Amino acid sequence: MPTPIRRIIHIDMDAFYASVEQRDNPALKGRPVAVGHCQERGVVAAASYEARKFGVRSAMPSLIARRKCPELVFVPPRFEAYRAVSAQIHAIFARYTPLIQPLSLDEAYLDITHPLLRRASATAIAEEIRASIFEQTGLTASAGVSYNKFLAKLASDHRKPDGLFVIPPGRGEAFVAPLPVGAFHGVGPATARRMNALGIHTGADLRTCGLDILKHHFGKAATFYHGIAQGVDNRPVEPNRPRKSLGKETTFLQDLHAEVELMQAMGNLVAQVWAACQKRTLSGRTVTLKLRHSDFTQRTRSQSFTQPVENEVALHDAARGLLTPLLPLGKPVRLLGVSLTGLVLPGQHEAARQLSLLP
Repeated sequence: MPTPIRRIIHIDMDAFYASVEQRDNPALKGRPVAVGHCQERGVVAAASYEARKFGVRSAMPSLIARRKCPELVFVPPRFEAYRAVSAQIHAIFARYTPLIQPLSLDEAYLDITHPLLRRASATAIAEEIRASIFEQTGLTASAGVSYNKFLAKLASDHRKPDGLFVIPPGRGEAFVAPLPVGAFHGVGPATARRMNALGIHTGADLRTCGLDILKHHFGKAATFYHGIAQGVDNRPVEPNRPRKSLGKETTFLQDLHAEVELMQAMGNLVAQVWAACQKRTLSGRTVTLKLRHSDFTQRTRSQSFTQPVENEVALHDAARGLLTPLLPLGKPVRLLGVSLTGLVLPGQHEAARQLSLLP
């Protein structure tokens, strides 16, 4: 029996954080809204479509956003509210399939090759999901439907906001051909610049570039790039994809010069990271410290252990051990981050401990 063609839906909420704020505060409707703090070191977490018309984008420094749009309204983020709405949306997804891969609070892949609820087509399911999201949350979502994850995500971007687009089997390569490589999910800005320098500007350029050449310049990622240029992506939807890291970082309102202030900030970050570990009943074996100076130069230091970090004190000691050799500072510090990788569950932790005791 032939393998059925996969049916993948990518759902992406429209300006999610900003839309939640406009929904909950009618005075913000129709106005340019940025979720974030209008401070010297503030950053826009999300922008409404009214703000985007002025060139305001997420990750943009707040002061630049204000210059682009003097009427911009800043609203502090309410992540608990966003998580609550996200849970409503994911409950809708679960009606149709258990194969749900969240990418963030506001987007996810769904594999509906074998849906729980029979409908005429994948397109009909996508439309039903969008209608249910609007009915239950008052928010709009865009959807892309195709036969793999890469194309489904391209499709959801194609008709934003509040749109749906389908790339059917046999049409993927032609759809990808005229698009700029910088628009491809999985090709970041730095990689796009490297491709452009090689004369690779579009999907068609990428398709005609030999795999050997791509491997020479991009290593293991070359096979993926070569495949997506032909509309090929065999990655499965991974509903229980394990989390790879837990971390926190902070950009200071004023650059730090004093070592005691830096140590205190590090301690606060460690406490936040460990609280996140406890919430998820996770620990990890590798501690990483990131330090960015006022001139934007960056230093990163890591240490791995044979056993997972056991408690907050051990995490603090590890982070301090990474920071101390970088002192004295030399240059002021703009940003500090602490993260934990090599994550394991409690049962895995104990199994690792028992194995270490064997002769």
